[in-house]
Amino acid sequence: MHTVTIRKIEPTDNAAIAAIIRNVFIELNAPLVGTAYADPTLDKLFEVYQTPKSAYYVVEQDGQVIGGCGIAPLENGDATVCELQKMYFAPQARGLGLGVQMITQCLDAAKSFGYSQCYLETLTDMKAAQKLYTKSGFTYLDSPLGCTGHSSCPVWMIKSLK
Repeated sequence: MHTVTIRKIEPTDNAAIAAIIRNVFIELNAPLVGTAYADPTLDKLFEVYQTPKSAYYVVEQDGQVIGGCGIAPLENGDATVCELQKMYFAPQARGLGLGVQMITQCLDAAKSFGYSQCYLETLTDMKAAQKLYTKSGFTYLDSPLGCTGHSSCPVWMIKSLK
């Protein structure tokens, strides 16, 4: 039996979660520019998510980080809107229901921070992720919100937290 834990990111998790995120982009042959792959802060997510009204969680299985997801203010957006960020899983973490658990964890944090809506951006080819987001109550938008710098992510979604 494998032990799976969801917990807040620690400084020692930075390299593992950055590698998982980059590996997903390589695996999917997804754009590397204009996406999370190229984020200048990708190698220091612990530090990034120490800002107010932000949190990043990792999934750990038997002591190894196998995925993560975060919540933070929407960059250059309305102060009542947060963004679900950097939800990526290693292959062994997929199909276990961890995505639903991570979204729930992040949305609970978002509500406690006082946000009224949660926004996200994703890639067209990330169909499984879109299905998960839709099941979690996100709906599609016709245009992006804020200015996240993820110009290669043409799918925008939002969810009311009320």
